[in-house]
Amino acid sequence: PHHLNRPTKTCACCGRPFQWRRKWKDVWEEVRYCSDRCRSLARDRSNAAATTLQDPHPAARRRRPEHACP
Repeated sequence: PHHLNRPTKTCACCGRPFQWRRKWKDVWEEVRYCSDRCRSLARDRSNAAATTLQDPHPAARRRRPEHACP
């Protein structure tokens, strides 16, 4: 079959192998994810990680002060 000779990569999000597609012919070196879903999940994870790095103790702000009434 014709698809056996296509280059493959491993998805940076899910770890599954995926093959070259014609729509990626000009950007194959930049392709990291097998699907829009994986790209979106990776973007969401990196945004969550960036938020965590910016505020290492976000729960501290949500805690009520010790002297607050119940």
